[in-house]
Amino acid sequence: MSRIFVQSTVPISIAFIVMTGTAAHATNGYFASGYGIKNDAVAGVGVALPQDALTIAVNPAGLTEVGHQLNIGLDIFAPERSSSIQGNAFGPNAEFNGDRTKLFYIPNVGYSHSIDPNVTLGVAVYGNGGMNTDYATNPYSRFGATGKAGVNLEQLFVSPAAAWKINEHNSVGLAVNLVYQSFKAKGIGAFSAFSQNPSHVSDNGEDTSYGAGLRLGWIGKINDYVSVGASWQTKTRMSKFDKYAGLFADSGRFDIPENYTVGFAVKPLDTLTVGFDWQRILYHDVAAVGNPFSALLQGQPLGAKTGAGFGWKDIDVYKLGAVWQATPQLTLRGGFSINQQPVPNSETFLNILAPGVVKKHLTVGASWAINPANEISASYIHAFDEKVHGSNSIPAGFPPSGFGGGNADLELQENVYGLAWSHKF
Repeated sequence: MSRIFVQSTVPISIAFIVMTGTAAHATNGYFASGYGIKNDAVAGVGVALPQDALTIAVNPAGLTEVGHQLNIGLDIFAPERSSSIQGNAFGPNAEFNGDRTKLFYIPNVGYSHSIDPNVTLGVAVYGNGGMNTDYATNPYSRFGATGKAGVNLEQLFVSPAAAWKINEHNSVGLAVNLVYQSFKAKGIGAFSAFSQNPSHVSDNGEDTSYGAGLRLGWIGKINDYVSVGASWQTKTRMSKFDKYAGLFADSGRFDIPENYTVGFAVKPLDTLTVGFDWQRILYHDVAAVGNPFSALLQGQPLGAKTGAGFGWKDIDVYKLGAVWQATPQLTLRGGFSINQQPVPNSETFLNILAPGVVKKHLTVGASWAINPANEISASYIHAFDEKVHGSNSIPAGFPPSGFGGGNADLELQENVYGLAWSHKF
């Protein structure tokens, strides 16, 4: 057991040191579209299609299928985010570019070890998601804000897991999600006048919070050609961002939403596997994310328990992916996913800071087996350009009853490049 402990904690330590640096994702809302390079390449399909130890992030029951291996990968995330304000009483129509920070580096590590034919242990370290905007020209300057504007949200999961093969056809798994997240905001001091804690809204540097939750999973093999799976992640209760207690509802609390996934994988050919997942993310149940901005003008200040938030809706995500063993050395992958829009047209004003509006992802990837023990994998994700046009999104009137009316429009597209090394023991 000591050997297992050493082998598993080394990759955790490496990944934690690296990943507490710059990281951001804004795909299925603000959740990552995939976890690990192989999962990236099939648009995140994985609840019944485990490919490596990063299956822990999707369905820990998949550990029973991957054996003893180590996976180390890196995603290079390149978003293009922008916004505009139209028809506002406090200034002319204007467009704003949020890309002062252009590239983000997101490592991931997975490790799995079968301790007997029926029990497999593992650990995964990965970025669950995040959000970044960095505006050189402040969109809120017309309302009295100063300096450059933007936010940076990062979420790191360290997930030790165990999976059990109940019988020949069924496996279950459990992952404990130990979560670290960081946040900072700048250039949004104009909203301080609407907060119950004005000094804790903007420009307070980086703050961190911690929490824990669970992910439960099941995989059932109907026969040699068809598998089905399901997983459920509990809502992760996080400690509060004290430095931003006047921005987020409930005095700075920013929990991670509950979500669940069901899906299947079919093998029409010995060399081809096709999978489909449906995921549901419950953004509305996290007050800081789901509360509408209109609460601000209904007597609920920023930072209050029922205070204003980003107004995001729950979303469904549909994922389709395929894995083709082209030759004994070469594996090809591809996928497509589409999700519902989390940002309503009426909620675009505050979401200038968090324009997580992309809906469609096209993915490709490949693996090359250098030898029986070592493999190199690559992936590419393109999130198609998506625009959300505001509809009565900037409250009319003048402070404290409004912001001069008009609309904010949001736009986002993304490219993600991934590379990984896998070693089978």
